[in-house]
Amino acid sequence: MTTVLIVLFLLVTLAMIGVILVQRSEGGGLGVGSSQGMGSFMSGRGTANLLTRTTAVLGTAFMALALALAMLGKGQAPRGSILDAPAAPGAAAPAVPALPAAPSVPTN
Repeated sequence: MTTVLIVLFLLVTLAMIGVILVQRSEGGGLGVGSSQGMGSFMSGRGTANLLTRTTAVLGTAFMALALALAMLGKGQAPRGSILDAPAAPGAAAPAVPALPAAPSVPTN
């Protein structure tokens, strides 16, 4: 269940990023909402309304999924650090580097 919600959360996040980047900013920015970019399919105003509503729907879905994931994950976090966990059985211990040999002193 959690995995499905995480994948859905990721898809909503990516869609929201795309919709926000396509919107026309105050200075014109990255927006393609003009009639030149969209052809005669929609007017600039109609595109702005569609993108605004889409952003609102995606934002609501984002918040709902975030709250659902927080509620599902409540109390499941392990206490402590992952560094405190013992090594898995069968896993080889890391090799300890050998100390460098002592330099030989010439004898006269």
